[in-house]
Amino acid sequence: MAVLFALSLVAGAVTPLQGRVNSALSSAVADPILAALMSFSSGLAAMVLVTLLVPSGRRAASEVLPALRRGQVRWWYYSAGFIGACLVFTQSLTIPVIGVAVFTVAMVTGQVVGGMGVDRLGLTPAGVQRIGPRRLVGAALALAAVLVVVWPQLGEALGGAANTGGAGTDAGAAEGAGLLWLLMAAIPVVAGFGTSVQQVFNGRQSAAYGSPIPVTLINFLAGTALLGLIYLGKAVVAGASGPLPAVWWMYMGGPLGCVFIGVSALLVPRIGAFLTTLGLVAGQLLGSLLLDTVAPVDGAAVSAWTVVGTLGALAAVVLASWSGGVKRVPRA
Repeated sequence: MAVLFALSLVAGAVTPLQGRVNSALSSAVADPILAALMSFSSGLAAMVLVTLLVPSGRRAASEVLPALRRGQVRWWYYSAGFIGACLVFTQSLTIPVIGVAVFTVAMVTGQVVGGMGVDRLGLTPAGVQRIGPRRLVGAALALAAVLVVVWPQLGEALGGAANTGGAGTDAGAAEGAGLLWLLMAAIPVVAGFGTSVQQVFNGRQSAAYGSPIPVTLINFLAGTALLGLIYLGKAVVAGASGPLPAVWWMYMGGPLGCVFIGVSALLVPRIGAFLTTLGLVAGQLLGSLLLDTVAPVDGAAVSAWTVVGTLGALAAVVLASWSGGVKRVPRA
């Protein structure tokens, strides 16, 4: 169990670095859709190489069609990559309105609630799991940890939302702007819940193929196809974006995403979606702490809020995974 949670922490820790890389690429091309497409494309290229070069990857890939024929895998499981692509759109759509802090809290809320829900319904290969007191406390502690980390920025975002409209606007316009802000804040909650569905689809495929390698490949194939169609439509209407940057590390967001998706697909069949989510969230906070310590940007500095929140998230993982924290219910 300790090894599995260590993997979840590592996978979560690469997420802030991926975000930093993708953000740099988006700024360089001045087009978030193209940046997302290039990120997915680089991840797809990496997974093609891994699948071809790793013997276990080739063996697992040969099980994709047989598993589909046997009914172990349903065709709609392949849509998991679309969910990842939609998450990228959610970021570009909502963050300019609600800010990173509100987005993070809303996203994690959806992930935690969704993870508990799919585990309780027994939708993952890990089986049906009761929501015991330790899980509830662990979930609350994880959410509190995220709130602590983003609290300074969260206050500014909520204050800005309350003052939306400002002087010189009528009550109707201010109310409309407030409703728009609430809608934008609700979208990441739905997206977070959607990642739990993505974990279910990926976990079932991983269990059927015996490896997360083909699962990750299919995710990036589906996501690249969807983003490619969207960018093509945008290019027809508004024209193509400028030349791509020649800086190699700006294209590493996709391979980093491979680590996140692959480890998630590996863990969900073994420990369930909820505990996987807690480990990934704790890893994200830990990765952010390390990144801001080693390579801060824009004057960012590590605060006591960040340290306390990260420790709280790690405590949530330990508490929720403690003996007795996970009670599996035999399938009927």
